[in-house]
Amino acid sequence: MEHLALYRKYRPRTFDEVIGQQHITKTLAHQIENGKVGHAYLFTGSRGIGKTSVARIFARAVNCEDNKNGCACGKCQTCLNLAGENDINIIEIDAASNNRVDDIREIREKVKFMPVGAKYKVYIIDEVHMLTDSAFNALLKTLEEPPAHVIFILATTEVHKLPATILSRCVRFDFRLVSVDNLTKLLRNVLDSENIAYDDDALKLIAASGEGSVRDTLSIADSICAYADGKLTKESVLQVLGTTDYDNLIKFYDLMLDKDIGGLLAHIDELDKLGKNISVFVKELARHARNLLIVSTCKDAQSVLNLPAEALEKYEVQAKKTDDKKLISFMQAFGGAENDLRYTLSPRLLLETLALTAMMGGNVEDAKKN
Repeated sequence: MEHLALYRKYRPRTFDEVIGQQHITKTLAHQIENGKVGHAYLFTGSRGIGKTSVARIFARAVNCEDNKNGCACGKCQTCLNLAGENDINIIEIDAASNNRVDDIREIREKVKFMPVGAKYKVYIIDEVHMLTDSAFNALLKTLEEPPAHVIFILATTEVHKLPATILSRCVRFDFRLVSVDNLTKLLRNVLDSENIAYDDDALKLIAASGEGSVRDTLSIADSICAYADGKLTKESVLQVLGTTDYDNLIKFYDLMLDKDIGGLLAHIDELDKLGKNISVFVKELARHARNLLIVSTCKDAQSVLNLPAEALEKYEVQAKKTDDKKLISFMQAFGGAENDLRYTLSPRLLLETLALTAMMGGNVEDAKKN
């Protein structure tokens, strides 16, 4: 039997199943319930957080013959017809590969035709920012005065690239990154359904690695499930992702704060021999400085960081060894190195330069030039 990726298998089918976007799903459900559906919507936000999933759910709900509180019943004939991937009343278009003016002109011709066995035809245009200027101009008139039986949903990760004329004709919804807590709960439900054993620390590591994206989180979980032997553990997650646990990060920062040059170089050598991804490690160093700053300045750091109790205690101890100004300089040093790491021939040498310069209070930019 062909394996179905977790992010596809557990794609939400109803508004209630969408996580982290209640401010949007609740509004859309109310619009459907009250009969105040718009003719054009703009869904914007980072990748993998539910834009096209919500668009599909909305397309089914708005056509449902017996929706409850704005949600599709899933049982009527229309819902059953629209549940298929290729229903003619829900048209998905990838603007990255269909971005010419002729593609939009084709849409303008097809919107004239009535839906078949449904109330609305819903056009979902993904990555809409990829349209050419002439294609946007061709779309403009249709967006302004579409037929009553047509709804447009434009989805994009780069809303700043859309012309103001397009933005002004759409009801805009901004999707948020999903919290680590919500992603952890999702992972727990998914893995329980799949009968896969796991450690709680492993789930938090996977959720944090997803960086707010549901799709990325489930894709990472899929990879680790394939690697792990029967159970997801903290060690298996670290092995697959090439990331470093908080003990190594705390040790690294202790060496910097103590200005132990030899110890720091030896620790970097140890990490390199273990096969740690230096680029990933530098990002974690920037995040660690940020976490220490949160522990130092926020009253309820745990609600922000969602760390294991043992790790939080170690963070609190280390945060007392330094000051906010130094932590901000560490964030700048490691956080601004992404482009340099992408092109350097020796990531390890760059890490050593960054760490030693930041440790001694020097200017990282001047050190990189030299």
